Amino acid sequence: MDAGIAPTRSNLMKVKDELAFSKLGYELLDQKRSILVSELLTLVDQAVDYQNRVEKSLKEAERALQDAIMHMGRLRLGNLAGAVSITSEIELGKRKVMGVSLPKVHTSFCGEGPFFSPEGTSMLSEVALEKYQEALRLMGQMAELKVSIMRLSREVKKTIRKVNALEKLVIPDKEETVKYLTGRIEEAERENFILLKSIKDRMERENKEE
Repeated sequence: MDAGIAPTRSNLMKVKDELAFSKLGYELLDQKRSILVSELLTLVDQAVDYQNRVEKSLKEAERALQDAIMHMGRLRLGNLAGAVSITSEIELGKRKVMGVSLPKVHTSFCGEGPFFSPEGTSMLSEVALEKYQEALRLMGQMAELKVSIMRLSREVKKTIRKVNALEKLVIPDKEETVKYLTGRIEEAERENFILLKSIKDRMERENKEE
């Protein structure tokens, strides 16, 4: 509470306006906090799912590669790898949640097979190639989720600090100041009333004596 503020009605109205503004800010920030936390929990659930999918996809790709090696031999498969002409492209976009900029990642590949003659090769090599492409797509989505979670977590912490400051410090302080000013103003008005009544009574007595 600011006890140094002059107990005037203009100051009282000013502090009341500040209190109303602080309460509105608290409500809006509290709503923002709820929305951010809800979005954060959704992304965390998705990240857990994608983590499992990435691990599964990498295992399947590794298994397909080992099968191809077993079937064709490491040297033959290595020579075939030089014939594969695939370019990858990662497109970065963004979306916003309550003013927080979150990334959007899209991974695409250019290049259609077959990249080599089917003679002396195995379809397992194609399977391995497709499995690794899928794993890379999932890893791009996983990166999107992890960055989004980090940014949302930071914003949630900042919002919680602001909400707590308003709820526990700013609003109570403004309420105490309003209470203090109201009391001082009412006290001053009572004193003025008593003074004016005393002056009036004395003037009436003087008029009667005359």
